[in-house]
Amino acid sequence: MIRIVADSTCDLSKELIEEYGISIVPLHIVLGEKEYLDGTEISPDEIYAWADANEDTPKTSAVGFEQAIELMQPLKKTDDEMIIFTISEKMSTTANVFRMAAEELELENRISVVDSANLSTGIGLMVIKAAQLAKEGKSREEICQCIEEIKLKVRASFVVDTLTYLHRGGRCSSVSALAGSVLKLHPKIVVAEGSMSADKKYRGKMDRVIMDYVKDIEEEMKTADKSLVFITHSGCDQNIIDSVYSYIKEMGYFDRIEVTRAGGVISSHCGPGTLGVLYILGQ
Repeated sequence: MIRIVADSTCDLSKELIEEYGISIVPLHIVLGEKEYLDGTEISPDEIYAWADANEDTPKTSAVGFEQAIELMQPLKKTDDEMIIFTISEKMSTTANVFRMAAEELELENRISVVDSANLSTGIGLMVIKAAQLAKEGKSREEICQCIEEIKLKVRASFVVDTLTYLHRGGRCSSVSALAGSVLKLHPKIVVAEGSMSADKKYRGKMDRVIMDYVKDIEEEMKTADKSLVFITHSGCDQNIIDSVYSYIKEMGYFDRIEVTRAGGVISSHCGPGTLGVLYILGQ
């Protein structure tokens, strides 16, 4: 049996996690002197409340070595194998923690650690694909090879409502210059080769900005793998989410449209009001 595992930054819903039998390992959220497990001990809204009250942005940290050992230990008593997906190595040491744990337990020959070179449901798209291939009976090597082939075809982008979180967190270097602007800017952030960078800049009210963003990527969406598209947000007005869903549904292109809410780690770095559309280019 091949177990599919992902860290909590994959932002998959509980329903999808259950549907595909995926195991989730949480990263850590650090608020001042206190530390919480992402997705189990604190919610994004509680993180935002803390940030507002303290006029500070949250910190995050990688999966702990003991967490990784605990995850892998049961394999010592079975013949199971494991594929673990992590947030981009350029953003976190989580992948390396898992590799060290596999080496410590002498399980390197049964565990594959995949650096997604992505974040949020950009990871989730790969995780679901891997789970589908595992159900089809593909080997661990075959699954990992397929994931490597589609990794560069994953399109992950999002538009932020506030620059504060990205600027303070230092995760997106090109945001720094924008943050000093007096204009109300909403940059499109694109994930490429494992890093985030600011792309097109929008101005105006967020409801209009988000729809302009969706229309801008419509032609590329029509070249995507039809099986699945994600609308992932960090706490947006429901009317905005509904408008994006309706627009993509009316395209009549995708077989499945999933709306997910970003977890604590992603929300800590992008702030509230962020929304992205994520898909894999056609294969």
